[in-house]
Amino acid sequence: QVQLVESGGGLVQPGGSLRLSCAASGSIHSIYVMGWYRQAPGKQREQVAAISPIGSTNYADSVKGRFTISRDNAKNTVYLQMNSLKPEDTAVYYCNAASSRLNSWGQGTQVTVSS
Repeated sequence: QVQLVESGGGLVQPGGSLRLSCAASGSIHSIYVMGWYRQAPGKQREQVAAISPIGSTNYADSVKGRFTISRDNAKNTVYLQMNSLKPEDTAVYYCNAASSRLNSWGQGTQVTVSS
């Protein structure tokens, strides 16, 4: 089991940037697919980005070209760089770690994009 803690959320203006961090209590090297999900009030949780143990990435169409997911296995940390933010990006963002045997979630961090 891996414990995840998100940080970096906040209030930004449209067009601004934020970098979210997900710190893991244990090593994530070569074991977990790491993902970022988001959930807005009244909507289903959706995957916005994921990165495999070998570094392959995938993005939701709505964020492609604006968001970048990366991992630093030495620091047991996953990042989500968010650029050109839009009001539609407003949501609680959650970090996820998944393997064939485990699935862990962080507590979430609020991102609000507003003028």
